[in-house]
Amino acid sequence: MTTPLLEVRGIDKSFGPVQVLHDVAFSAHAGEVTALVGDNGAGKSTLVKCVGGIYPIDSGDILFDGKPVQVHGPRDAGTLGIEIVYQDLALCDNLDIVQNMFLGRERRRGLVLDEASMEEMAQETLSGLSVRTVKSIRQQVSSLSGGQRQTVAIAKAVLWNSKVVILDEPTAALGVAQTAQVLELVRRLADKGLAVVLISHNMNDVFAVSDRIAALYLGRMAARVKTADVTHAQVVELITSGRSGDLGIMP
Repeated sequence: MTTPLLEVRGIDKSFGPVQVLHDVAFSAHAGEVTALVGDNGAGKSTLVKCVGGIYPIDSGDILFDGKPVQVHGPRDAGTLGIEIVYQDLALCDNLDIVQNMFLGRERRRGLVLDEASMEEMAQETLSGLSVRTVKSIRQQVSSLSGGQRQTVAIAKAVLWNSKVVILDEPTAALGVAQTAQVLELVRRLADKGLAVVLISHNMNDVFAVSDRIAALYLGRMAARVKTADVTHAQVVELITSGRSGDLGIMP
């Protein structure tokens, strides 16, 4: 088996007296979509925020491309090539697509913004992801549909030569057609060689695009399996009870 691009081992995380993550192990491989599933409160968001440098870990190791790394904040994660697209997308409605994609990382030529190069890079990124649903990269984000907003947020994440892209419930608020567009984009990211982590409650989405599934149950990793080796029913059992037959947390 190839070395995972992103791996965490033995991660513990507590908030005061409440331990949220218990000895969690997780990995994501280049060129694959790994679905991270679990019920509300299972610890999915906490794990992602530990990887993204928002929460410090209490104990455990984070490895990137097989080497131990220290992630003390989002900037460290970004420098490694880890980008997270949160559920709220963090886009500014009053700015256009280019301005959103470069927000906080604007390119300059002397004292003025280098609008031409930013437009070119934004267009190249969207074209490279085969995005055809956006009419103009100078459209204001407020005029975009939910699926288009999600597309812009994902394109913003991959603009910075990212290697790992973590998507938090990317289809949660979308209709059928927009969900299909976003899932196609998720698959294309993996096919371009990125390691994609998909957090989702939707089993249809998970089985449509993922190569592997990691199921969290009450802060513990219940199972890490290849998608082809399990059924919908088994994954639902792992999510709801932490075990399914021979899989999962044994009593």
